[in-house]
Amino acid sequence: MGAARLDSPITQLPENTAGNKPVVAIVGRQNAGKSTLLNRLAGRPLAIVEKIPGTTRDRVFAGVSWRGREFTMIDTGGLEPDNGSSITRGVREQVAAAIDEADIIVFLVDARDGVTPADYEIANRLRRAGKPVLLTANKADNARLESHAVEFYELGWGEPLAVSAHHGRGTAELLDRIVALLPPPAPPPAPSGIMKIAIAGRPNVGKSLLLNSLVGSSRAIVDDAPGTTRDATDTLFDFDGQSVLLIDTAGIRRAGRVAAGIERYSVMRSLRAVDRADIVLLVLDASEGATAQDMHIAGYILQALKGVILVVNKWDLVQEKDVTAWNRRLRGQFKFLPYAPILFTSAINRQGVERILPQAQEVFRERSRRLPTARVNDLVERAVATHELPRKGKKRLKVFYATQAEVNPPTFVFFVNDPKLIHFTYQRYLENRLREEFGFTGTPLRLVFRPRGES
Repeated sequence: MGAARLDSPITQLPENTAGNKPVVAIVGRQNAGKSTLLNRLAGRPLAIVEKIPGTTRDRVFAGVSWRGREFTMIDTGGLEPDNGSSITRGVREQVAAAIDEADIIVFLVDARDGVTPADYEIANRLRRAGKPVLLTANKADNARLESHAVEFYELGWGEPLAVSAHHGRGTAELLDRIVALLPPPAPPPAPSGIMKIAIAGRPNVGKSLLLNSLVGSSRAIVDDAPGTTRDATDTLFDFDGQSVLLIDTAGIRRAGRVAAGIERYSVMRSLRAVDRADIVLLVLDASEGATAQDMHIAGYILQALKGVILVVNKWDLVQEKDVTAWNRRLRGQFKFLPYAPILFTSAINRQGVERILPQAQEVFRERSRRLPTARVNDLVERAVATHELPRKGKKRLKVFYATQAEVNPPTFVFFVNDPKLIHFTYQRYLENRLREEFGFTGTPLRLVFRPRGES
């Protein structure tokens, strides 16, 4: 493959976790309300999270932001006494993997049921882990049930926090306690010029084979069995004078199918790999078409504000290669990523693979563009003049000026009279005008609205 020539030796690097979002795992026995708590903390209006299609149903992970700190929250299967079944063993492995990977554990118990043997077992296991633990008594829906939480003192994890995930009682205090225990934020990495690309997608869509095709050698284990790649793998090489770090990840399976511990562990590694990247190659299986889980992963990439390229792999298995029809269908399915380039490849035959790195370079350049304030303001003035400004009652939005504050991702700050007057449709209008004027292929834009005078 001529495009992926190597001007310097490929170097295998250890995984660099600097800059990763901390991981908070919810651990507890079955039916303690772990999924309800995850959805409450991720979706509650007090938490700053994106409402992205395909990301609210059956989630096992979610990005959460609280008081200026961001972290990834992971749900786990319910731990029950070992009955010898393969399912029970799988859940136990999964919980052990989550405990090992997490920075903080939310130990969830049921205030209605009181202390159970499974709670004792989990409490003892967490003591051996040596991780910060927040004992949390869920289903404390009223004052009477809240008073029952005191009996969990006997688990030896200090004062239990009584919450109701269903009603939202106590969840703000739980978030405060989580933030207080988070490790200090890593300093932003110095600009290095390295383009970091994560290869992500469901299991068995051909991610490792794609990596091998890109770098021209077999660096990752390739097998037909789903889930062969278990950890993120870094490969550093040179492409046309550009240093490229490729991060291969384990496949992310549909939530209901992530049962064994090794797979759930891989999901967490995959999310961390996406967090580390500048650009994500979201690999789709052309023989199956885009699935709900593909859109779920795309939602996480968008939430993380990463550049994205949709790579439709296994194109050799498609009989009717109508690219126009495929593009139309994918644009309809990924409406929330209208800026994402779409490439059709066959990693096994190395067809179309030569277009990936040049396209990634273009996206990287677009993410790194910085516009002069004068050009941004000129565009904003024209946009404001040609579209009715939103209003609430007698108060109408005023946009005073705008500037590009950051790159990678491109971040634009708009100074207005009242940020509360911004409606999402007007924000989308401004983003569309920025794209029409300046491009920004393949990357999301962050738009921030502040009152005039606030720096």
